[in-house]
Amino acid sequence: MKLLLDTHIILLAAGEPEQLSNKAKSLIEDPENQLYFSAASLWEISIKNKLGREDFKVDIAVLRRNLLDNGYLEIAINSAHAIGVDTLPNIHKDPFDRMLVAQTAVEGITLMTADSVVAEYPVAVVKV
Repeated sequence: MKLLLDTHIILLAAGEPEQLSNKAKSLIEDPENQLYFSAASLWEISIKNKLGREDFKVDIAVLRRNLLDNGYLEIAINSAHAIGVDTLPNIHKDPFDRMLVAQTAVEGITLMTADSVVAEYPVAVVKV
């Protein structure tokens, strides 16, 4: 399965893997799954880190390098994704989560999230 990890899951996987649910750990560790991260997540981490959010304190350059070194594939943000955001129902207000949902739909992959509101979108989502 092709899995796009949401920002929260990426931060836990990178810094506090013991906080991941068993389901999340199992999906991340399954060699049959291809793991993805979005440039939108790194953008979100950067912004929230600069705003002083303690839960976003991470060096994003090091995070990106570690994700790539561990076999994750990066999804850049493109105009098809932006158009995809425009077609989403107003379920969630967070622009970063909305971009992840749009990328999931456009790229034909599955979004891994712990956010029950994000999981309401009519796209391929696995709630962990």
